[in-house]
Amino acid sequence: MSLEDIRNDRLKKLAVIRGWGIDPYPAVSKRTLSVSDLLLSFDRREESNETLTIAGRIMAIREHGGTAFADIYDGTETVQAYLKRDTLGDEAFDLFVKSIDIGDFVDITGTAVHTKRGEASVLTASWNILSKSLRSLPEKWVGITDSEERLRRRYLDILTNPKAREIVEKRSVFWNTARRFLLERGYVEVETPVLETIPGGADAEPFVTHHNALDIDVYLRISAGELWQKKLMVAGVPKTFEIGRIFRNEGMSHEHLQDYTQLEFYESYVDYIYGMKLVRDLYITLAKETFGTTAFTIDEHSVELDKEWPVLDFSTLIFDTYGIDPLKVSEKEVSAYYTKAYPDATAPDSRERAIDGLWKKIRKDICGPAFLTGVPVFLEPLAKRSRDNADVVERFQVILAGSEMGKGFSELNDPIDQAERFAHQQALRDRGDKEAHRADVEFVEALEYGMPPTFGFGVSERLFSFLMNLNVREGQIFPLMKPRSEQ
Repeated sequence: MSLEDIRNDRLKKLAVIRGWGIDPYPAVSKRTLSVSDLLLSFDRREESNETLTIAGRIMAIREHGGTAFADIYDGTETVQAYLKRDTLGDEAFDLFVKSIDIGDFVDITGTAVHTKRGEASVLTASWNILSKSLRSLPEKWVGITDSEERLRRRYLDILTNPKAREIVEKRSVFWNTARRFLLERGYVEVETPVLETIPGGADAEPFVTHHNALDIDVYLRISAGELWQKKLMVAGVPKTFEIGRIFRNEGMSHEHLQDYTQLEFYESYVDYIYGMKLVRDLYITLAKETFGTTAFTIDEHSVELDKEWPVLDFSTLIFDTYGIDPLKVSEKEVSAYYTKAYPDATAPDSRERAIDGLWKKIRKDICGPAFLTGVPVFLEPLAKRSRDNADVVERFQVILAGSEMGKGFSELNDPIDQAERFAHQQALRDRGDKEAHRADVEFVEALEYGMPPTFGFGVSERLFSFLMNLNVREGQIFPLMKPRSEQ
């Protein structure tokens, strides 16, 4: 039968159910316990012969003359419903057999029994339809190789594919572990604006929309409240964090998305050296609580988080690979090296982007975990200059499986230096660099009231996807998909 024929057949069954005066979509179930609770206490309930009601979706049906068996899945576990004509009566039994399909939701009322084959079952005394399914579930959804269709109908993927269900469950554990880790250390969870008049806190292209009530253009934020949380440091709130959605209007790849979840946290009176230990502890805790291990295989990389993380120097890596000093090389020279590294690409029109591109080629071969430090000031407009070398900043990036997996630094709290860096970034924007940071006069004003020494850090859900050994789209529950009509 075609999919349309199957749907038409189910519509006829729906009419039959309604013809019996039965609501095929009632508002409430009579369920008394979940399937998992039933299975945990099955022997006791069987011995007591108590009447109980379970509810769930029918995943399989098998009919044998005057008996039928249905696998009932409620999202916790699966149990077998055992239906007998001489127990239910002819009308109820025949209505079930003739009108109920795989995919339908039902209430099953009865008693706990073991069948002759020893399978835990519910001997059904009565049943009730909860939701009639008009489309058939895919029989072998796991075997479908069209990844786009799996992601488009992710609800079916989650229903029939244990790996997809695992993503939903582990994402929850992952983010709640991060939340608990920070709450236990005295951090205050905050919510900062998603709509901004100036997008700040990162080097990224924002989405633009229009605010009708104020009649102004606004931007969807590109960081989880970095500048807002630093204003809270100015306000005297010493520890804050936010787990929230951010949006970047940039390209898609196996590790880049346009909307995703990010954690950012800030703590006063400490620096990036302190932050390295805190972040390492956070990552190990996330790994143990979410996955039960600290050892992972990520593509071709074998990673162990619970070890010492080496500290790598940005300029040293660039010099050892290309023979140039990123702090001294001219824009013309670095463009030539960029062209050699990426012969099929056009060299960026700024030293900043060219050096960043050279670094990213090196990064792919670093297994990690490791901390990258010594980044030039011109690549980081929001971090404090190093105490030892004013040409670099006190910033680290976590490097894991050839990718950047979080960034933290001693926050810049010198308002004059900040204003000068914003001016440099604005000059880059004026030259066409869309990723350069916009000048935020109001943030500089806040700094002029005084901000204590502060450490800040941010990490996105890329970390979760990598630890799952998935690309970032697969790691999301419902990734953005282009409508079929526009493909």
